[in-house]
Amino acid sequence: MSINSNDTLFYKITRLNETGYLVCYDAPPHTVSDGLWGGITNGRTPMRSFLPLFELQVLIIFALTTITTFVLKPLRLPPFILQMIAGLIIGILFELKGMEKYMTMVFPYGTHDIISSISSIGYVLFIFINGVQMDFSVITRTGNKAWTVSIVGLAIPLIVGITPLIMYPEKIEVIELKNGNGIYVGLVSHAISSFAVIASLLSELQIQNSELGRLSLSSALVSDILSTIVTTNIIAVRTNPSMKVVSRNLILLFLLALFIPLICRPIMFWVIKHTPEGRNVKDGYIYVIISMVFALGVLSVKIDQEFVLGAFILGLSVPEGPPLGSALVKKLQFFGPTFLLPIFVTTSVLKADFTLNFSSFLMASTGMVILLTHVVKLVTCFITALCCKMPVTDALCLSLILNTKGVVEIGAYHTLFDNNVIDGQTYGVMMLSVMIIGSIVHWSVKLLYDPSRKYAGYQKRNIVGLKRNSDLRILLTVQKQNHISAATDFLDVCCPTPENPINVDVIHVIELVGRALPVFIPHCLQRQASRSASHKSYSDDVILAFDIYEHENENAVSINTYTAISPANLMYEDVCNLALDKVTSIIILPFHIRWSSDGTVESDDKKILRALNQKVLEIAPCSVGILVTRANSIQKAAPVNSLTSEYSITRLAIIYIGGTDDDEEILCLAIRAMNCPRIKLVVYHLVAKDCIAELEDLMEVGDAILQELKHSESVKYQEVFTKDGSQTAGFLREIVNEHDFFIVGRRHGSMSPQTDGLSEWSEFPELGAIGDFLASPDLNSWASVLVVQQQLSRKNELKGWVL
Repeated sequence: MSINSNDTLFYKITRLNETGYLVCYDAPPHTVSDGLWGGITNGRTPMRSFLPLFELQVLIIFALTTITTFVLKPLRLPPFILQMIAGLIIGILFELKGMEKYMTMVFPYGTHDIISSISSIGYVLFIFINGVQMDFSVITRTGNKAWTVSIVGLAIPLIVGITPLIMYPEKIEVIELKNGNGIYVGLVSHAISSFAVIASLLSELQIQNSELGRLSLSSALVSDILSTIVTTNIIAVRTNPSMKVVSRNLILLFLLALFIPLICRPIMFWVIKHTPEGRNVKDGYIYVIISMVFALGVLSVKIDQEFVLGAFILGLSVPEGPPLGSALVKKLQFFGPTFLLPIFVTTSVLKADFTLNFSSFLMASTGMVILLTHVVKLVTCFITALCCKMPVTDALCLSLILNTKGVVEIGAYHTLFDNNVIDGQTYGVMMLSVMIIGSIVHWSVKLLYDPSRKYAGYQKRNIVGLKRNSDLRILLTVQKQNHISAATDFLDVCCPTPENPINVDVIHVIELVGRALPVFIPHCLQRQASRSASHKSYSDDVILAFDIYEHENENAVSINTYTAISPANLMYEDVCNLALDKVTSIIILPFHIRWSSDGTVESDDKKILRALNQKVLEIAPCSVGILVTRANSIQKAAPVNSLTSEYSITRLAIIYIGGTDDDEEILCLAIRAMNCPRIKLVVYHLVAKDCIAELEDLMEVGDAILQELKHSESVKYQEVFTKDGSQTAGFLREIVNEHDFFIVGRRHGSMSPQTDGLSEWSEFPELGAIGDFLASPDLNSWASVLVVQQQLSRKNELKGWVL
């Protein structure tokens, strides 16, 4: 006998035939050992007990994956490829002389199926989570472009591949007998696109929020749903020769797909309705849903379908996003995709037979089918995208993305191998194809597609370039409710009037949790629909607040509101895209820290807002302002006809140094504010004592605007002579409580004497030296601060910041 029972976890092994063995387990099995010495007499030693051995195997797999990730980090491979490489290394170690004994001790015969079965739970949860993150209703809202690309990209490769199968069935049958069913599996699996795989790829490349990413996800969603319908029906028909059984399975499959959404989804909406706003869903509901995942998996197996089908359908039925969808994702993310899924991928590769003869008929036929299918799909998607008037590079990237392979294909091949549909060598070829295709697509898209290129070298958009009395276009970014009042305070400072109107676009940014598809909602197009809807919109409070402001400033302010739900690290894409589309002159961003009047921190959102601000400052297609507000910072100005009120005046201060584009921008804001009767404007011109000649050598634009402000009766102009940053800080400390609002430029040059030394103590570089000082809680000020940066002429100026 070739297998020694001492090298396994079995009590006894008896050969039945060339491929079959009769194995006997101890009853009860050795699950937990009695230690290194305690188990010698009864056999419960660590290497003969299931749990310690499983823990050791997991430790080795994660150690090898970590080492592989560190060594191959320069190649920037997808995580699942690194996990597959760890499985290849373990397989190679089995073949090395001297290592076989130790590897057999750690991975004895009989444990592969155990660790694979346990880790398969991670694959099931991965499919379920991706089903939860899918917004199935997007299919009804997806544009013609996504439908066309997905349907044509799925149909043409299948038609091209099936045609010879229909024309020459006898010859194909002979080839299949020699090929281990590689032709059928290779054709179908490589013609379809998996939403979960594409969502993971776009997340790794951080482009799911780009225009290409949104189109890819929409196309993948349509393709995945259609391919799931096709494959489940094929499996139902081919798995059993009895028409009676096939008919029963098809009916049950139809009922499964119909009643889960019709019954489970309304129940889940009931759960959401009875969950108080801002509270988490009760754990009892979460555990019931998780139990249903596995119960429906068992039911799927009973009708000859894959175990993951029930989990996928249930996932689609879960309302995406908070509170239920996000709660399920948070609960299962670590245990499933983070912990068990890598083990599943590694052990799946470990099962493959890589003793391949590259001149064999198996390699040639299977390889040709896979190559032909991908070439046809690539060309089809590329041509279809071009016909939809996409740029050549974007069309190529889209076709590559829709051709990628990953964890879903690994799970499918694993199931087919366990069910003896494909043999070991065909399984090995399929695993190699996943590794090669996944790596090529990842590298190619990363090389070809740069979502920020649209902003580089774009025409200048700023306030300085606007004609006098022309409309000012502003993009306000809000995330929390307290950002609304700060934003409207800034609009008041801009002094909107019918003669000098402002056009405002408000974008409400929300972190994407519990769903995979980013969402961008233009409420100006959906306002009536959202008001008549029975459910509450994410941005109802924002829409209402700015609708009221627009009504109060009729004919002076025009406001459109948008909601962007996207990953935190990609929110800048929504902001910059909207600014580009709306020809915005300035973007106003909220600062990530909000202080109370006594200097304590009320809120700090460093993860989202600070990262957003820094990225927008780096690539914005227009000027940018960061608005620092404190609690109760500005009392709302009263109407013009009640100027006698104590709180009707906003005391606005402009800190001007000169010599930079940013200071020109703040002077233009001062020009808009100086004629407003509700604003008391003071311009402080900081001049270095050793550079008095600076007064006669100002930039042309800055000089003209400054002279206008200087000679205006409604503006108080004051020249302040300072020697260095310490004197500037002393002056600012004196006037900080005399004003309600400060506007300063961010960049004053590294050689500016007025700010010399201030930058060394700067905590937040995005505010500049003076802005950072005025925003310091040590000043005990109530004043708001707007830090303005004119559109960058040099890209990536801010790279190197560390959050």
